[in-house]
Amino acid sequence: MLDNLMAHASEGHAPGIRGTLTPNDFKTDQEARWCPGCGDYAILAAVQGLLPELGLARENMVFVSGIGCSSRFPYYLNTYGMHSIHGRAPAIATGLAMSRPDLSVWVVTGDGDALSIGGNHLIHTLRRNVNLKILLFNNQIYGLTKGQYSPTSAAGTITKSTPAGSIDRPLNPISLALGAEATFVARTVDSDRDHLTSVLRAAAQHRGTALVEILQNCNIFNDGAFDALKNPDTREDVTVRLRHGEPVVFGSTARKGVRVTPRGGLEIVALDDADDDALLIHDVHEQDSSIAFMLSRLADRPGGVTPLGVFRDVARPAYDDLVNEQLVDSRRDGPAPDLAAVIAGSDTWLVGPDPE
Repeated sequence: MLDNLMAHASEGHAPGIRGTLTPNDFKTDQEARWCPGCGDYAILAAVQGLLPELGLARENMVFVSGIGCSSRFPYYLNTYGMHSIHGRAPAIATGLAMSRPDLSVWVVTGDGDALSIGGNHLIHTLRRNVNLKILLFNNQIYGLTKGQYSPTSAAGTITKSTPAGSIDRPLNPISLALGAEATFVARTVDSDRDHLTSVLRAAAQHRGTALVEILQNCNIFNDGAFDALKNPDTREDVTVRLRHGEPVVFGSTARKGVRVTPRGGLEIVALDDADDDALLIHDVHEQDSSIAFMLSRLADRPGGVTPLGVFRDVARPAYDDLVNEQLVDSRRDGPAPDLAAVIAGSDTWLVGPDPE
């Protein structure tokens, strides 16, 4: 039975499909409650629109969230779900993915939930390559607790907890994920439905941990943080769309591109000053994550740009598959070892006086 379930999962399907589903089938009777104009509404609509494409029964999908505005997601999706505790959603989802390989497991989290108290849980989930998808809503602020700065808030951000401006250097979620050797890493924005859906679709098709950072507006406590990336008059000059197999170029009127320097770094150049052959060709399947990591840092330099799209998509055995293979092998090799004998083996000591 376990082998059959793992085969279904590896093919992107799960048992129990009952007819063709539509986005309406994934809407619940609960009123979605976020602030008017919140980017979470757009993300919810995109996810509800994508889920029917997966060809899975609703009872074979699970959304696990932590704490934060984004973590209300499970209430608004007609699947199984769990509103868990602060920062621990990846740990709970890991246990679920390992014990139920027939399920499509998703984590919904925010920049505070995932990168502050949940930082270690996130890192170890990524490095293990557990078969689950992580949607990290990044609005660069704590919204649910009313506007304190978060690990991704820009330096100098004035909030209730940093009235003189934040002195922290903000954390880059994409760089963190790539540093942890995540097998799928991507970034998108809440307001671009087509791009958001395409990135979510790619994440859903990936076997292993897929992290998608979604830049999301908090119009109450951090309004306009990503306006330059969304405004039609500026977005082409400050963002670069990463497309597998294509040169990394951007710009509306002053066309620019990215190339590798003789020292192995990346630099932004005007297309008029660079040969087409010298431009960086984006390769999401490159096993070495060095170039993807450097791309994730492009916004940190003067005149830099924010890359959007899939940074990395490589194949590596999923942690839960390897664990379940061990279980199958142990059963095939004979009876399981006696648990009591394992616990009370040679590596135990009596502390205190001998009762005899």
